[in-house]
Amino acid sequence: MCGIVGLFAKTKSFEKQLGCYFSSMLNEMTDRGPDSAGCAIYHNVTAANELKIVAMSKVPLSKNELLAAIKQSFPEASVQELKSLHFLITLKGKSKEAILELNRCFPDLTVLSSGSSIEIYKAEGLPKNLLDKFSISSMSGAHALGHTRMATESAITTAHSHPFSTGDDLCLVHNGSLSNHNRLRTKLQKEGIYFSSDNDSEVAAGYLAWRIKKGDTIEEALNHALEDLDGFYTFAVGTKDGFAVLRDPIACKPAVISETDDWVAMASEYRAIALLPGAQSAPTWEPAPGKIYSWSH
Repeated sequence: MCGIVGLFAKTKSFEKQLGCYFSSMLNEMTDRGPDSAGCAIYHNVTAANELKIVAMSKVPLSKNELLAAIKQSFPEASVQELKSLHFLITLKGKSKEAILELNRCFPDLTVLSSGSSIEIYKAEGLPKNLLDKFSISSMSGAHALGHTRMATESAITTAHSHPFSTGDDLCLVHNGSLSNHNRLRTKLQKEGIYFSSDNDSEVAAGYLAWRIKKGDTIEEALNHALEDLDGFYTFAVGTKDGFAVLRDPIACKPAVISETDDWVAMASEYRAIALLPGAQSAPTWEPAPGKIYSWSH
């Protein structure tokens, strides 16, 4: 089942309302995935030499304990404690070094996202739990992706919730199932891609990160995915500058896209898009099988 949504602001005025409209879209997909939910918000871009990381702890952890440890390697780091054992860490340095240091000091800490603009938040239970805990509706932003999960192949845990991020400012939400993810995970781990769960969707995200690391654009990486990823899927992929949508060549999982002068939206069902201003008169279509759709700022 599962439900995915994506919302891309085409104007500065709509960016101010992005969190509000995105929250309505994600909440509308509740009955497609009531087990857990997650979202990626692209906003509050850091300075050119700064990196922000959103991390989630599996066990109680204090802000001061986390800050003291990370400052040993990154003296100018700062930590903001959020809800549900989420932390927003800002520092100067490379993401790979910072993630390795966090993993070394805190094995029970999972890095959800890293980059200059992406922030990922996850929570078990209804999407409303996520939206309320992190005040998503009050956020402004350039674009956002979200996922409501109905667990069918693994336990109901926050760690298995989408989006998955395996590269700076890159994330993926997925409706479907991959059949070759175990073999592909082993290959990608040898290429230096780090995974925090056994979810097949995280492998898809890792694959895209690996292709981009090799020099592909997001469109080129998705084109290769059509050859290398076995299974059925609808992907919505976020990057620093925009987002893309891809359905597999069979396209058995639902998706719809709509666009106005102010926004681009995609969702598993049109009823999530119908909540947006101007949706009734906006061009709307079902993305074609195996065709890549992308938008960027």
